[in-house]
Amino acid sequence: MEGTDTAKNRTRKQKNTALRRRALGAILPILIIICWEIAAVLINNEFILPRLESVLAVLATPTVDILGSGSLINNALLSIERVILGFGLAALVGIPVGLVMGYWQRVEDFVDTTVQLFRPIPPLAWIPLALAWFKTGIVSMTFIIFIGAVFPVLLNTVDGVKSVNRTWVESARTFGASQRQVLAKVIMPASLPTIWTGLRVGFGIAWMCVVAAEMLPGTTSGLGYLIMYAYNWGQVQVIIAGMIVIGLIGLLIDGLFRAIEHRRFRWRGMTR
Repeated sequence: MEGTDTAKNRTRKQKNTALRRRALGAILPILIIICWEIAAVLINNEFILPRLESVLAVLATPTVDILGSGSLINNALLSIERVILGFGLAALVGIPVGLVMGYWQRVEDFVDTTVQLFRPIPPLAWIPLALAWFKTGIVSMTFIIFIGAVFPVLLNTVDGVKSVNRTWVESARTFGASQRQVLAKVIMPASLPTIWTGLRVGFGIAWMCVVAAEMLPGTTSGLGYLIMYAYNWGQVQVIIAGMIVIGLIGLLIDGLFRAIEHRRFRWRGMTR
């Protein structure tokens, strides 16, 4: 009975702690909204800073076409599709290359200088080349998203492989495991928490990149396009509504990554 009561108390404390953290996290957004509304009333100019109710009116009708540029929800879904494509390619390239670089020192020596040369270049700096090579369209957008996401995925995979306990690797080899078996049965599972962190960071960068890529000339859909289109028409409330949608989607996706990380990797003692 005493053990049961202790477990219940621990669970209750964890729930209370989680509620306090959520409440604390809500304070700053509420303060920002209050300051925004006060500033909007004082400025009294919808073309500079619209009232909260004007933005909420846009958010309350996500399926309604906005100025002939499509609805909020349709543009958001198109942006998500593009991110999934570019991010998926980044994961398909970054994880295998990172595993090989982390496992074989000679491969890392051969590739690392090139990786470190290209890594600091901002994804947006590639836009002129993307337009020159692929013109406007899904290919150029996918390229920009890929460039933004691939390096966090790759480098976190390398770090994950290097952090694996070498005793595990040597034990597997002692029992006759092949190189492929060591990678698949030892290195990959032990590296997953760090790889997952790289995927989470990479997806966040990919989401920022798609919005910028959708502002390119010739683009006709997506949240980035919607924001620029609204700017051209002086619809500041649509701009802010689009920005809020971008932030909310990013928050939800990051929360999903965190939830999976917590459920899958907590028992390893390797997550935050």
